[in-house]
Amino acid sequence: MRGKFDPMEKINLFCLPFAGGSKYSYRLYEEHLPSFLNIIPLEYPGRGTRMGEPLKEDVNQLVNDLYLQIADKLDRSAYAIYGHSMGGLMSYLLTRKILEKRRTPPLHLFITGTSGPGALSRTEKKRHLLDKRSFIEEIRNLNGSPDEILQNDELLDFIEPILRADFKVSENYAHSSISPLNIPITVITGTREEMKPEDIQLWQQETLVPVDFRRMPGHHFFIFKYPYEIVGIIAKKLLVHHKSYQL
Repeated sequence: MRGKFDPMEKINLFCLPFAGGSKYSYRLYEEHLPSFLNIIPLEYPGRGTRMGEPLKEDVNQLVNDLYLQIADKLDRSAYAIYGHSMGGLMSYLLTRKILEKRRTPPLHLFITGTSGPGALSRTEKKRHLLDKRSFIEEIRNLNGSPDEILQNDELLDFIEPILRADFKVSENYAHSSISPLNIPITVITGTREEMKPEDIQLWQQETLVPVDFRRMPGHHFFIFKYPYEIVGIIAKKLLVHHKSYQL
């Protein structure tokens, strides 16, 4: 049962970073945010504002960490969760953790650049085990890191262990078939991503509500080209909840 919230109160949008990302990864989104939304970017250990903490390579430990970051906010205001790539998987698992704890569920899940969890758990690609040269080439192919980073040995030495730890979390994830959610999900993927359509469609197995599948031009990091459009989709989906919250 949802809590009764003030319909004029802002809706929190918890944003989960992609592999190698930090709480600063969604700054472009904040520039296009409507007044009724409040972005709360979360931070994984070992980067950004949590640089001094050890990286987490276990998916359950990372989910618990994320839950503790938002636990005190879950029953105070209506909220939604958004994540790109690894953040998409973590958004789904965080929602499962929230329901396990019998807390107020999110109004909506927004996922970009991520196949359904069932596809992620059977991927044969284990990038975190590659040698440095092959690993960097995989990063380059994702079109998400500027050349000034990929060509700077000092920066690469800094970001490589972070990316390896994040990839290990995603690539060692083992999906289990459990009861589907009863939460709306919007999934947006790039037209030039290396994903099979049937793997993207697997998101429908995770909720009883028809999933809104959308495509945008570009590679895996199309989100940097279309922050205005993505925020617009999110805002339109959540606007109805801002007018009248459900009991």
